[in-house]
Amino acid sequence: MLLPRSVSSERAPGVPEPEELWEAEMERLRGSGTPVRGLPYAMMDKRLIWQLREPAGVQTLRWQRWQRRRQTVERRLREAAQRLARGLGLWEGALYEIGGLFGTGIRSYFTFLRFLLLLNLLSLLLTASFVLLPLVWLRPPDPGPTLNLTLQCPGSRQSPPGVLRFHNQLWHVLTGRAFTNTYLFYGAYRVGPESSSVYSIRLAYLLSPLACLLLCFCGTLRRMVKGLPQKTLLGQGYQAPLSAKVFSSWDFCIRVQEAATIKKHEISNEFKVELEEGRRFQLMQQQTRAQTACRLLSYLRVNVLNGLLVVGAISAIFWATKYSQDNKEESLFLLLQYLPPGVIALVNFLGPLLFTFLVQLENYPPNTEVNLTLIWCVVLKLASLGMFSVSLGQTILCIGRDKSSCESYGYNVCDYQCWENSVGEELYKLSIFNFLLTVAFAFLVTLPRRLLVDRFSGRFWAWLEREEFLVPKNVLDIVAGQTVTWMGLFYCPLLPLLNSVFLFLTFYIKKYTLLKNSRASSRPFRASSSTFFFQLVLLLGLLLAAVPLGYVVSSIHSSWDCGLFTNYSAPWQVVPELVALGLPPIGQRALHYLGSHAFSFPLLIMLSLVLTVCVSQTQANARAIHRLRKQLVWVQEKWHLVEDLSRLLPEPGPSDSPGPKYPASQASRPQSFCPGCPCPGSPGHQAPRPGPSVVDAAGLRSPCPGQHGAPASARRFRFPSGAEL
Repeated sequence: MLLPRSVSSERAPGVPEPEELWEAEMERLRGSGTPVRGLPYAMMDKRLIWQLREPAGVQTLRWQRWQRRRQTVERRLREAAQRLARGLGLWEGALYEIGGLFGTGIRSYFTFLRFLLLLNLLSLLLTASFVLLPLVWLRPPDPGPTLNLTLQCPGSRQSPPGVLRFHNQLWHVLTGRAFTNTYLFYGAYRVGPESSSVYSIRLAYLLSPLACLLLCFCGTLRRMVKGLPQKTLLGQGYQAPLSAKVFSSWDFCIRVQEAATIKKHEISNEFKVELEEGRRFQLMQQQTRAQTACRLLSYLRVNVLNGLLVVGAISAIFWATKYSQDNKEESLFLLLQYLPPGVIALVNFLGPLLFTFLVQLENYPPNTEVNLTLIWCVVLKLASLGMFSVSLGQTILCIGRDKSSCESYGYNVCDYQCWENSVGEELYKLSIFNFLLTVAFAFLVTLPRRLLVDRFSGRFWAWLEREEFLVPKNVLDIVAGQTVTWMGLFYCPLLPLLNSVFLFLTFYIKKYTLLKNSRASSRPFRASSSTFFFQLVLLLGLLLAAVPLGYVVSSIHSSWDCGLFTNYSAPWQVVPELVALGLPPIGQRALHYLGSHAFSFPLLIMLSLVLTVCVSQTQANARAIHRLRKQLVWVQEKWHLVEDLSRLLPEPGPSDSPGPKYPASQASRPQSFCPGCPCPGSPGHQAPRPGPSVVDAAGLRSPCPGQHGAPASARRFRFPSGAEL
């Protein structure tokens, strides 16, 4: 049997013997269900624990052996699957190279782009599985001729004259007119009555966008929580120890020179991030109250000016959209089709420049400048898309307008016989324009700028230099494109396919721009904080897309002569009809209760209880972390006190201690927090040093801190390898 380390003969009354504590600890390890592989001990100690759990002379049950063997096989298969997924993952090599050369902050942008690609592919898979394949496979009956509506309109819209046939096809592709009768848009989906079909295409078409938004919300929220910065739990004053990165960052399995170079850049970027955050934290701590008050006043002034700029920008977007929709009969109709996307792009290009100029006038620190500009860029991006949706609603659906053509049908039926297709075409054009703008900016602006800077020398070209790869700006661009895709899930079901192609090409365009034409950002980004910000902006975009969609599905009348919901006052009306046709009265009453106000009160109470429990658990965890910090500080202070006292004690003579002999020089002996006693990390068994005992916080006398005065759970015992319990 293993013996515990030797302790002093002096013992306080009521304190258990070390042998008893050792046996209790061995019994706890023997009966613990924690896998031996997960214990923080050396391999020798794990073998000892394994022998304690399974003695040599005891035969375990066959069921237990089979269960253990099955768990081992499952764990190995899971690890092999994870390694295979990492090896076959999309762009893994490119992401590793980018992360090593430019840091984890820039790599998080490309990882975020891959995440959006997976979300679009998932949305496309849902739409294809529940709508397209059943529509092709079941071949639902023909819905019959469309309704013959007698419209009394002041004038009919004619095709724009003066445009050459050669240009018509190209413009029809860019505006979406070439795909009007395809499954790309809402109007091409036609089925018969619900009573004559086995599978409800209407219900699948209605629930597919809602399911896509729900899955995207869950995936984004999970990724957001996973990338939550640890400093929110550890506190703002927490600083990661640089010594851990210095001594444990290198990967000794690297054998290739290229991989070693990338690893060096990665470690260097991590140090830059840590030092930059430490510098910003020190600057914040040195500010006085007067400086803080002046800073808040300047924040207020800058934010008011930026708010006025945002109001002017969204007003320009509103009038551009209105003018484009009200002048469809003019000869410049095809050019006016891209007036709203062009104004949105111009606003989003000039807005950040004006925001940066106003912020720089106040002489803020670089970190504050970037944060303020970034916040207002997010507001401008989302507000521009929101105003675009509002202007389309006013023009097409007559929301907030009095128009004679909207009184009978619920929408502007004179100008938009199939208004869902019209909205889908507008979102299609916006998505096309965003991608074309990305391509044009990469090859017509960034590439010539790099060529000119590399070719010519001088003060102007040195000032111009290569373009800086700004992670927040690029993230906002792809978030805006993804928001447009979510807004068009109902009107343009295959828009995720188009956006997937755009994201795939954008990855390689941005990678080429970063590696060849741009320089890394001067402000380093931490991957956790940047990932959290990306997901937060994406959730805001998801909310911006979900609100109009919910309003249209529940309240707006569908088109009379196209699509699946021609005979319904609103698309959601198909749900009560299917419930009445397919469910018994008990199920109908249950669903009616779930959708009534009577169910909302118990649901609200239950959610309040769950929220209360979560908040209480969070507060309890915060209090526990605070107590552990105080205990850690107290233990460190006690160790420093013991170390200071040990310097004042006389050196023992050769005959004073039966333990190992130390050199006479104090400087030649390694420093220890527990002089004369084995501490965590000590090489082996040592005898206690003689001398005055130290009085601990409990009032018990002990030659070593943590021996007698500490509770039993805080005492340490040593395995044969030197590890301690």
